[in-house]
Order: sequence, then C-alpha cells, then structure tokens
Amino acid sequence: MKKILLAAGLTSLMGTTAMAQQIGVSVARFDDNGLTVMRNGMTAHEETLDGVSLQIEDATDDVAKQLDQINNFIASGVDAIIVNAVDTNATEAMSAAAAAANVPLVYVNRQPINMDTLPDGQAFVASNEIESGTLKAFEICKNLRAEGKSGGATAYILMGQLSNQAAVQRTKDVEDVLGMDMCNFITVIDKQTAEWSRDKASDLMTNWLSSGEEFDAVFANNDEMAIGAIQAMKAAGISMDEVQVGGVDATSDALVAMQAGDLDVTVFQDLAGQGAGSIDTAIALINGEEVDKTVFIPFKLVTPENIGDFVQ
Repeated sequence: MKKILLAAGLTSLMGTTAMAQQIGVSVARFDDNGLTVMRNGMTAHEETLDGVSLQIEDATDDVAKQLDQINNFIASGVDAIIVNAVDTNATEAMSAAAAAANVPLVYVNRQPINMDTLPDGQAFVASNEIESGTLKAFEICKNLRAEGKSGGATAYILMGQLSNQAAVQRTKDVEDVLGMDMCNFITVIDKQTAEWSRDKASDLMTNWLSSGEEFDAVFANNDEMAIGAIQAMKAAGISMDEVQVGGVDATSDALVAMQAGDLDVTVFQDLAGQGAGSIDTAIALINGEEVDKTVFIPFKLVTPENIGDFVQ
C-alpha cells in the first residue's frame, strides 16, 4: 500500500502535548443522521486527547462554501484539516489549496476523485464501499432464493446523491451482484436518486407504487432512504413480510426498523470510528509520522439474526 512520509517539523520536535494542535473540520452537512454519528465520534474522541482542538463547520451541501471553509482554515493557521466532501468530484481544488499551504489534509467517509494522486501529507479514512453494497445485495439475493423466488424477481434501487462516490459505488455493487449467476434472476425495474433523504425516498417510492407494478425488493444506498421507502409502502398497505428491503449504515433508526420486522438487511458502517480515525490520522500527519494513504474501517453485515451485536 502506498505510504506517505512527512518531514518532521517543529510540531513533532516539541512533542504532541507541548502545544495545542488545531484541526479544522468541514462536514458536508449537519442535518444528516449518518454524518451526525461521524461528527459525534469526532467530538467524543477529541475529549480523550490532550492538546487537540477541533473547529467543526457545516458546509450545508455547498461546494463553494466548503472550499471557502478550507481556505479560511488555512488562513487562520490550523495544523491540519479534515474534510467530509460535499461533492467528491470537487476535491482537487481542496487538495491543491492545502498542499500549497503545506497543511496536512484528511478526507473522511467520502472518497475524493483525486484519490490516486493525493499530494504528500494527505490521506483518506473511510470504509471500502465495494463491501457495503455487495454485502447488502448478496444477502437480499439469498433471502429471495430462500423465499422460492429464484425463478424471477424484480427490484428498485434508491440511489444517493450522484455527485457522491459512495452512491455511485454502492449502486454498482448491487448491479454487480445481480449480474452473478446466483443472483441474475433479479431484474431492476428502475433506479433513481433520492439524495440520501428519507422524505425524498418516501415520495419516490410512492411514485413507483402508483404504477401498480409488483416488486420483491428495494435496494437503498443508505438507511434513511430505506426507511423512507418502508414508510411509503406501509402507508400503501403493503406487508413488509412480502418485500425485502436493504440499506447501509446501521443507524439507530434502522436497527429499530429491523427489530420491528420492517428492514431486512443493513450494513454497519463505523461512522464514529471513521471520525475518530480521521483525527488520529491528522495528528500523525502533523507529527510527521508515516501514514497509509488509505485507512479502511471494515463494514459489517447486520441481519435480524445478529442485530443483538449492534443494539446497545
């Protein structure tokens, strides 16, 4: 795995506790349940560290605002920057600004478009999105087979924001699984974006239901959209015993939905762990330590059989 080695500077010579390390954090949006878990993981980890101070800003899903935040962090003299990108296709300018100022930069949760060409002093902390959609789709495939539907089944795909690498990859994961011999009995009726939103997913699902077309499964790029789809189906009088629904993130609301028998599959993304890991990576970069370009926090499949491992 490619690594980066920063020259040890004044901060490392003085030690990690000799002076406060200021880290600027730009989060794509605060009004997102998953990103709130990540943010809480950051602040909880901050409290365990001596001499580390976070300044966390809400980019409100605005690419220009996020770039301004990064430039403001640089101008204020932060020791490192952590970015949860609004648009993963717009990260090159962020990397360039941080590199020009010689400020370490860590992307968290959402993979930057320039992952293969990240400058020295920059890294990415997240989970491998190839695992997320694959685990979910394969489990739903197995469940449909167990229900005797291997002769033919149909499904919808709810996608996240298409500017987001995770949404693109999770959709591709599902399509790749459905292309396998074991799962190619499942046909996708339609796939559309609901932008990670519960409300938009509910509206989109209601639209699909109005067509009257029968279906057997819903693959959602995240739990919020899965829950929105469930709400629409239940409002239409559809029994959740008849439809397989899968999401990603294993949020607290999703676990409640699974315990109620509404959600069949989710995938635990350790968002709090990603948040804490991004801080540890930023500190290591500040101190001139050797750091992997990519730090992956594993995904874990969550089903009704093992949900007890994830409910606190």
